[in-house]
Amino acid sequence: MDSLHLRAKKLLEKLISIKSFSFNEDKTANHIEKWFNENKIKTSRKKNNVFAFNKYYNPQKPNLLLNSHHDTVEPNDGYTNDPYEPITKDGKLYGLGSNDAGISLVCLIMVFIHFYERENLNFNIIILASAEEERSGENGIKSVIPLLPKIDLAIIGEPTKMDVAIAEKGLIVFDLIVKGESSHAAHKNDKNPIVKSSEIIRQISNMTFTKTSDLLGDVKLTVTQINAGVQHNVIPSDVKIVLDARINDKYSNNDIFNYLKQNLDCEVKPRSLDLNSSSISRDHKIILAADNLNFKKYGSPTLSDQAKIDCKSIKLGPGDSLRSHTANEFVYVDEIKHGINKYILLLEEYNSLI
Repeated sequence: MDSLHLRAKKLLEKLISIKSFSFNEDKTANHIEKWFNENKIKTSRKKNNVFAFNKYYNPQKPNLLLNSHHDTVEPNDGYTNDPYEPITKDGKLYGLGSNDAGISLVCLIMVFIHFYERENLNFNIIILASAEEERSGENGIKSVIPLLPKIDLAIIGEPTKMDVAIAEKGLIVFDLIVKGESSHAAHKNDKNPIVKSSEIIRQISNMTFTKTSDLLGDVKLTVTQINAGVQHNVIPSDVKIVLDARINDKYSNNDIFNYLKQNLDCEVKPRSLDLNSSSISRDHKIILAADNLNFKKYGSPTLSDQAKIDCKSIKLGPGDSLRSHTANEFVYVDEIKHGINKYILLLEEYNSLI
């Protein structure tokens, strides 16, 4: 186990040192592919997604997918460390992507290694290091699933403090276009779209949805961007607003889209309706296994690749979601060992139940 821990830390440090922004993560994909080959594990690749099967894969057994992503966001201006230099200090490992989701990925890879040569497992294990998660790209996990056998259960590695997320909110990003009439600022204009947009924003702020989820709470609407005008003395012809909508498991994404379309006096354009909420039954055997081991369970407000797959899944990983996308991102070194140990315990318990 100590060997797995040290190998995981070394691999994580290497991945931190390689720039891997979403849509441009080919170099980390190359390294992950090389790492598996050096460990005598045959891999397959689709674009920047790398995947492999356990040594004694049996098509008669159910398939468990272990997945996390190797792409990152770009570093923000608050960094005082070099985001690409893995620094260990005071029990912390710093670096871009260390928490989201490098630590989950390297821990899951080590778990795959741990079980790779087990002949008596009651399930197959497929490991997938996926791309484009941070931007919900079409060439990420969604492009790989059709190449795989039927997945019976997926564990999506994201920073959850090794608590089991048994439900996850869906996401819709809306582009709202508020129409008006352009004119010189010196003249009266009752169709100023900026004035109209302020009323629409107030309306959005006051919207409530009656169906509350025990796990995921309420639907949450947040205005995140506004864009209008090119110069001080011209009233623009339209205002563009970006609306972030987080959907609980009581509504479909289409439900929310139709409601906004009917109630807002502007154009409402969803960028995608594919990222629906997800949940798993409390009597699923992976949840029973988690209960037997006293894992904490919760509903997650953040989106992951769970939204891109059509199978039973949980979200589980070391690290803390609150550290994601922050300056001087870090993980505690002890979280690596803790994550590997808890993943292995969970899979052993799951194996005993199926």
